[in-house]
Amino acid sequence: MEKNIVLTGFMGTGKNAVGRQLAKKLDMRLLDVDAEIEARQNMSIDDIFKTYGEKRFRDIETEMLQYCSEKRNVIIATGGGAVLREENMAHLRKNGIIFCLIASPETIYKRTSRSDKRPLLNVENPMAKIKELLEYRRPFYEKAGIMIDTDKRSPLEIAEEIVEIVKCRR
Repeated sequence: MEKNIVLTGFMGTGKNAVGRQLAKKLDMRLLDVDAEIEARQNMSIDDIFKTYGEKRFRDIETEMLQYCSEKRNVIIATGGGAVLREENMAHLRKNGIIFCLIASPETIYKRTSRSDKRPLLNVENPMAKIKELLEYRRPFYEKAGIMIDTDKRSPLEIAEEIVEIVKCRR
């Protein structure tokens, strides 16, 4: 039985872009947890936050992570806050090799500023919010899995590194 490849990390670190490259290279299905939530809830993440608040979103996210982690031989790209609940990480560890993609606040800002679909960054000073959230989440990310820096690297380069690590672990 093949293990899942799980991509965690802050928003804008490249989870979905790297996940798409991995899916091509390994002929595996990519499960984008946020996209799965949007499809099931029939509303955007931003609208879920606005309508129900972050706590309800996190509850929905936990349900989706449990569902996704029961799949086999898939790539799971989590939302940036998935690491905040140990329950989520326990589900993902059962059948997955977890990678945590990291990037500098400047890189994250550059990558996320192109979209207004980042509810936690819809604030007056997004860079300050990125730094605040990164600082708070750092301990969660550090214990999440194998850390991979995505600054100044293409999704393909990162995917190739992950493929090599996975080969050694299977």
